Amino acid sequence: MSALFDSARMAIRLLAVLLVALCALPALASSRVALVIGMSKYQTIPTLANTLSDATDIATTLRKLGFQVETSIDQPLVGLVKTLNDFSFKAETAEIAMVYYAGHGVELNGDNFLIPVDIRITKPEQIASQAITLKNLLNSVANARRLRIVILDSCRNNPFTDWPSQELAKASSPDYQTGEVTKIRTGGLAAPSADKGMLVVYAAKDGEVALDGESGHSPFARALLSELPARNIEIGMMFRRVRDKVMQETRNKQEPHFYGSLSGIPYFLAGADMNVAALTDPKKAWGSLAPDQELQLASLVEDGNVRAMIGLGYMSLSPDKSRFKPQKAFELFSRASTEGDPEAMFELAKLYEKGIGVNQDFTKAVELYQKSADLGFADAINDLGFLYYQGASGLARDRQKAIELFLKAADLRHPQAMYNVAALIDDGTIKGKTPDDAARYLYAALRSGVKDVLAQLSDRPNQFKPATRKALQAELAKNRFYSGKIDGSIGQGTQRSMRIAFGETAE
Repeated sequence: MSALFDSARMAIRLLAVLLVALCALPALASSRVALVIGMSKYQTIPTLANTLSDATDIATTLRKLGFQVETSIDQPLVGLVKTLNDFSFKAETAEIAMVYYAGHGVELNGDNFLIPVDIRITKPEQIASQAITLKNLLNSVANARRLRIVILDSCRNNPFTDWPSQELAKASSPDYQTGEVTKIRTGGLAAPSADKGMLVVYAAKDGEVALDGESGHSPFARALLSELPARNIEIGMMFRRVRDKVMQETRNKQEPHFYGSLSGIPYFLAGADMNVAALTDPKKAWGSLAPDQELQLASLVEDGNVRAMIGLGYMSLSPDKSRFKPQKAFELFSRASTEGDPEAMFELAKLYEKGIGVNQDFTKAVELYQKSADLGFADAINDLGFLYYQGASGLARDRQKAIELFLKAADLRHPQAMYNVAALIDDGTIKGKTPDDAARYLYAALRSGVKDVLAQLSDRPNQFKPATRKALQAELAKNRFYSGKIDGSIGQGTQRSMRIAFGETAE
């Protein structure tokens, strides 16, 4: 973070109870969690031959890679919903959260539905009440601390071919697709809406059907089983290799497709390069990769891969003098920014602000921060809030605008913003917000995995008013982490509860 933002935070500390500069440090022990769902023995629609073996073997592979794996095999809707809710809670304190689904899936009215084994319908509009949505899966991993992945090996065939003939005729007619009645896509799923920092992988491109396959596995599952354990292969490259294998096996009849994008540091599921995950600074993380990884990134950049542009840009800002090439970083972030990537815009803004690799230009920096913020990038929203709070060259101070931005970043679970918003509420700076609101932000900041939050709440809790401390205890109690008195005293019992909520194993 720049000196400008450091000074802004220093000024805010004098105005509020406590606004800490938070380092994005993970919990003491990294964690990987996965939910593997396999739907095969459908009761009223065609069964699927390979989904059980696909799910079982994917679960086994992930366990070997250090994942804590939950499985949901042929569960009815009620059981599946409970499993998904339990997994969502567990994923909040995980470094990596992944969901793999093998089974039937359909699109209705633009929404994607994943079908449990006990579905019983006679017309399309009944599906919504008897299935889970893709949004449910996305939400289940949305609050994981670093890496969020949802993998769908679905749409293997149309499961509703036994509907009355008039329903099938409607479903396939142009009028049915555009009219006011319930609309169903006869093959494939709709493209998902995935945020930055989340990767959604389809076995086949939206609107296309995936093959169930022979010899015990679908082509997509077989490729995953081959590539997931590959050592020292960055996860973005790993999924590209999965795509290439599926296309080769199916003779280009099926092409896996990726939606959303990963951000931050590189990730490796196996091999010595897994240690890179311990580095929280993207420049150091990408800069620690071996030369052969740099060559892979360079080749992907030539193909227009935006993640590779950003990774190579970070690598060009590595503290290693032999790799420090700020002008190259500027060129790469500029190219990725032109492609519309908000992380690249944010990093490019910092280069303009500091004058690294380019002449210093605060006006251009603010413009890029704003563009990145408009695309929902939480770091940019939060830092833009500091600029408005403090004022900067060419940017008038606007405390109300700053608070709006802080709140927006906090609602996107930006750890620093959540903690600081809680402090501003506690200080009475944000009107209309109560100690209960402050406590909810503090609880969410705890769950985000930033050590400074836990340290501040444990070592200096009295910087928050008694009403906020009581509300925090109540929030911990509501989530079954605390069973003591709601008295505002942050003693050993409350501190133990906070450590457990944070994700540490309390002694």
